[in-house]
Amino acid sequence: MVLNIRTFANQKPCSFFKALGHPMIATRLDALKKNPLPSLYDPEGHLEDFLAMTRLLAPSHVYVQAVEALKPNTSLISTIQKDNPQKLLILSFDPEKHLDQMKHLLPPSCEVTSLKDLRLPDEMLTDTKTYLSDLNFSTNFAFFREEDGWHTRIKTANCWAKYGSNDTKLWAILFDDKGRPLAEWEEPLSPTVHSVIIDSRDVKKQFNLPDFTGQLFLHITGTKGHSIVKYALDTFHDEGMLSATHDANAWPPAYFAGLPAPRGGEKVVLWLQNSHPLPIPANGVSLNLMGDSKAVFLNQDIPPFGTYALDVETYFPTARWPQQIELQAGHYFVRPRYEVINEKGYRCIAHVNVERSDLKPDPKLKDIKDLLGKGFILPAPLFPTNDYITSVLPTPMSRELRSMPLRALIYDREGQLKETYSFGNLPRHHQSALIINDLVQLGQEYGHVELVYDFDKGSEADGWLHGLFRYEHKTLPGQAETSFGSHIFNTAITYKNEPQSYKGPPPGLSTGLFLRIDDDIETFCHLIYPVSILWHETSNTTLILYTKEGHPIAEASLKVPQSGSRLWIYQETFSPTDREKARGGYVVIQDKTCRLFGYHGLRRRNGSFSLDHMFGF
Repeated sequence: MVLNIRTFANQKPCSFFKALGHPMIATRLDALKKNPLPSLYDPEGHLEDFLAMTRLLAPSHVYVQAVEALKPNTSLISTIQKDNPQKLLILSFDPEKHLDQMKHLLPPSCEVTSLKDLRLPDEMLTDTKTYLSDLNFSTNFAFFREEDGWHTRIKTANCWAKYGSNDTKLWAILFDDKGRPLAEWEEPLSPTVHSVIIDSRDVKKQFNLPDFTGQLFLHITGTKGHSIVKYALDTFHDEGMLSATHDANAWPPAYFAGLPAPRGGEKVVLWLQNSHPLPIPANGVSLNLMGDSKAVFLNQDIPPFGTYALDVETYFPTARWPQQIELQAGHYFVRPRYEVINEKGYRCIAHVNVERSDLKPDPKLKDIKDLLGKGFILPAPLFPTNDYITSVLPTPMSRELRSMPLRALIYDREGQLKETYSFGNLPRHHQSALIINDLVQLGQEYGHVELVYDFDKGSEADGWLHGLFRYEHKTLPGQAETSFGSHIFNTAITYKNEPQSYKGPPPGLSTGLFLRIDDDIETFCHLIYPVSILWHETSNTTLILYTKEGHPIAEASLKVPQSGSRLWIYQETFSPTDREKARGGYVVIQDKTCRLFGYHGLRRRNGSFSLDHMFGF
């Protein structure tokens, strides 16, 4: 059963499902659902979303305002007088503006209600005049675990202070795996760009909780500039294991892809976390091998805000890496995490990606390849080949894509092209993972790899090129993986919305990245300088160290060569004195000359390490 709601329309966020599904109004929503619907007026076009989120049946009388919104089961609001309804529900959180237009058409005895009783309190709103403003719903979910020696830590910063927000507040609700609220709290945020840290150990201690694996709902109020809640999420174990992932998309799409099948001796667990205050029914979501239309349904209910650990091998007993799996998610989940448990018992956590159903191949990309140079680039680190194995798995991320003509370009740290590998024109159901070590040996040096389109092998490209990158220590148990999508980098011309900018319209030709740091574990950052067309010979990068309160205390300079990379270590870059002052702080990576792409990680001497890509700041 697909949840028929709009979550992302025309590349813009939708807020109605967030407003109706907000955990803080769940009890009031349940009360509304206990009675049959009266006659209903839908002036804003929310009827389908409302019925899906409440699972109520449409009443016999549904009125609309727009003539173009008329359907066989609806009437224009101008005809309401002849129907003489006794009750009318206006599907709006801001009903006054609609009542001003049509109240005189209602019979005197008609009882009018609306969604106004489901509003959050005004103290949680940035825009009290437009309730569904996306700034009123700066929300997200996070995988959150404190169990069997495993811990999680969210780290971000109050970036909204840069846009003039001076009254931001964090609201949080922790749910266990059954969707039961374990803890709820709020805390004001300083009106400066400062660190925000939520550690599962602290939450457990503060609220005297049992062990838990569930999800944390986050709502930042008072936001300005944008409504995106980004964070880095570290998972770690008492025995030393490290892993990292990051923020989920704050909206639940219809499809995800990029879930890897296990290798022999491995276990892959997909963490499905319900993002709504209504249960997911058995057979409500399904999975299939990439390129195979045969679906396997999840024969399990998931309660509201609940968590379910799905063992991939249970549903696909013969599937093996590098096969990959699609999730027909039915709009129930923000981006799910998955956990790979290798044969040595090491666990690493990553996420699947949104698989778009609105994107078709763009034949013009091949026609303009000479204008765009390398065009779309997906860059990722290449670890020292003496100690690590780096694998690349291209992942189709559009429902329309049938094949992918791809090349891998392998560079050393100075930007010298060491090797080129053509995947050919990969079919959608391909099982082609590339082990970079089979092509290049860099010894103890590092570099990076770029995935690009290979129009000599095919023409089907959509600009939504994705890949999964896996890193394994050769002799120790450590393992990590990350995935991302491609962009056009460092060219003054634009194509559609590329090169994307961290802030403002394209072209994005500057860098602003957030690096979370660990006070006691080696923190590293791998910065890559990809170029679609020739750009500046080197970057002019500044690393700015901030205290927890958001005060800059030290800077360092970095030059990254064009098409090259630099792996720098926090503890080696800043002095012990400055690091002590910055405990709990962060680093901002700035460059006004080019757009860099970055990955962050933690590393221990026992071979444990984490890796994930960074986010714009």
